Amino acid sequence: MKTSWRSASLVASAAAVLVLTTACGQEDAGQSTGSQNVGAAPAANGVGSGSGYESGTSAAPSAGQGAGAQAQTAGQLAVADTAKLGDVVTDSAGMTLYRFDRDTAEPPKSACDGECATTWPPVPASGATAPVGVDKSLLGEVTRADGTKQLTVGGWPLYRYAKDTKAGDVNGQGVGGTWYASAPDGKKAAGGGAAAAGGGAEAGGGAEAADLPGLSTRNDPELGEVVVDKNGMTVYRFEKDTPWPMKSACVGACLEKWPVVEPVAAADTKGIDNKNDGRRGYVVLNRPDGLKQQSIDCWPLYTFAGDKKPGDTNGQGVGGTWYAISPEGKPLGKPK
Repeated sequence: MKTSWRSASLVASAAAVLVLTTACGQEDAGQSTGSQNVGAAPAANGVGSGSGYESGTSAAPSAGQGAGAQAQTAGQLAVADTAKLGDVVTDSAGMTLYRFDRDTAEPPKSACDGECATTWPPVPASGATAPVGVDKSLLGEVTRADGTKQLTVGGWPLYRYAKDTKAGDVNGQGVGGTWYASAPDGKKAAGGGAAAAGGGAEAGGGAEAADLPGLSTRNDPELGEVVVDKNGMTVYRFEKDTPWPMKSACVGACLEKWPVVEPVAAADTKGIDNKNDGRRGYVVLNRPDGLKQQSIDCWPLYTFAGDKKPGDTNGQGVGGTWYAISPEGKPLGKPK
């Protein structure tokens, strides 16, 4: 009798583990289909062609930049006063310098390597001097994975954008919801994801995004309660994905327009259905391309490169397959 009870307990425990490990039907937690339906027309101002990712970008360097731009020193930095973004840091040639939301400033660390660094050439630390009127102590450097030294301002690593071809271009602004022109103190230049609809931005040229959890919600006047990321950008689901087994059908060039939402701890959410009980999956998809993608109700999550600021829903209904997602994982505004 004791032996039977013990055997039953072991079977029950194993079953419980199986339920959790197979949540969303992931057999190997790395499944993806081979289809690649981007379902999107090119975003305005060329934003759709740039990815917010370390890999998966396919944009080639422009003639004005090229691969050699990665080794080009910034020289005497300057501060350009732009009508749209306020004060923006440029190199000595007037090329806009950018920061990446997936980097960190404390401690300084770059998350842009490989193909990402081809589209976003890191600015070398050597030879750079502070702009006139800016505290030179804000300038620093970080050692990249390849051993090279990259310039930092306020702790944030700086980059050029391969699709900026002339002085004053800001084509990289808002790409993937993660790339923004740098203000002189290393913060995002005004307009860099700072002002959600209805306010919330700091005054002046160094506005930061609102202090939001990794995932939360906002009330959209047309769609209702919409999931947003830490920058206040709308989060979407793709109707060609499948929740069971959980698979992403957005691969390759699709990810340039629809960057994946990286894993967000359940504790770093507000208003999100994040129960991981084997039935409603707030789980992470380990994609074959090496990226890790958060899901809600087993639906993989994305942002849209064509959304320029918090509150934008330019991805809504694109291709009849992309829809803003509710905190329960439902597609919002999808025709019945």
